[in-house]
Amino acid sequence: MSITVDIRKSLGAFTIDIWFECNAGVIALFGRSGAGKTSIIQMLAGLVSPDNGRIVIDGDPVYDSSTNLDTPPNKRGIGYVFQDARLFPHMNVRRNLEYGTRRNSETSERNPVFDEVVDVLALAPLLTRAPQGLSGGERQRVAIGRALLSAPKLLLMDEPLASLDAERKWEILPFIESIHREFATPIIYVSHSSDEILQIADEMVLIVNGGVAAAGPVEEVMNRPNLLRAAGDSNVGSVIPVVVDRCDDEYGIAALSFPGGEFQVTAPALLPGDRVRIRVRARDVSLATKRPQDVSLLNVFEGTVVEISNTGQPQADVSVNVGGATVWSQITRKSLDDLAIRPGSTVYAMIKAVAIDRPAGSP
Repeated sequence: MSITVDIRKSLGAFTIDIWFECNAGVIALFGRSGAGKTSIIQMLAGLVSPDNGRIVIDGDPVYDSSTNLDTPPNKRGIGYVFQDARLFPHMNVRRNLEYGTRRNSETSERNPVFDEVVDVLALAPLLTRAPQGLSGGERQRVAIGRALLSAPKLLLMDEPLASLDAERKWEILPFIESIHREFATPIIYVSHSSDEILQIADEMVLIVNGGVAAAGPVEEVMNRPNLLRAAGDSNVGSVIPVVVDRCDDEYGIAALSFPGGEFQVTAPALLPGDRVRIRVRARDVSLATKRPQDVSLLNVFEGTVVEISNTGQPQADVSVNVGGATVWSQITRKSLDDLAIRPGSTVYAMIKAVAIDRPAGSP
């Protein structure tokens, strides 16, 4: 499935003017609050009409201002999961889920089956309970299940974890991650959390002030620090696909291979052969011009400086090519000058094992 969005909408003094095209999978719309993300998916769903443009889902236009086409929301084949679960309080979990099946007017071998959705989202123990007795995470799982059972061609998720604490978020993310794998349902996932996106997304659309600043595979977009900062992410760095080589149970250390060598990280839950992504924050990467000796750091990589982004701030972003992988480092301009680091310089990138973000998602 492909999704093409080319729309414009004036919202008072704020204007949305975007174009992007994505393939099936999990597509993240990322940007700071107020960037226009929710308005964009509301236009996809048909809850808000654009001023002009075109929206095409799986080859079928659902909005086209040139032909006055504006398909009603209930005819677009789209499921919508809101920030709050919006379950029917007078129905138990089973009846809330069954409401989703009643909204599905088409029969297809690809349609999610009730028992399969219950199994994938671990809802069986909740079926007889009322929404008022569920935790926030449980309510969101039910809301996701209800949307899936409507057999959508596309599932929209508008910051579904925004109201949950960090622990509940990390419980729910694997369920969301499994949806596309189990049911082949494309998802557009709205978030201002790059950690959530790293966990579940295949492609990423960066929204800044109502426009698209960048779009593409997650690894490519998240490896552009200046753009990410403009979108509201201060924890920029490098996203690198890796394969788990081995695990040291005694120390809780996993060895992760990539084209530039091998990371050692504190990740005791991984298994050899797992394919994951790691994020190395630029502020956690130090640079040296000589190979360090007798240091506690487990990750030291030789590389070549490719790019230096210096906008007059006290810090500079330095891009280092390590065996074909990009590792970003944020250092002070004083260190940059003291070490005479320039594009083409050979440097050693040093990273603490405990500074690498938890491995997340299959690349």
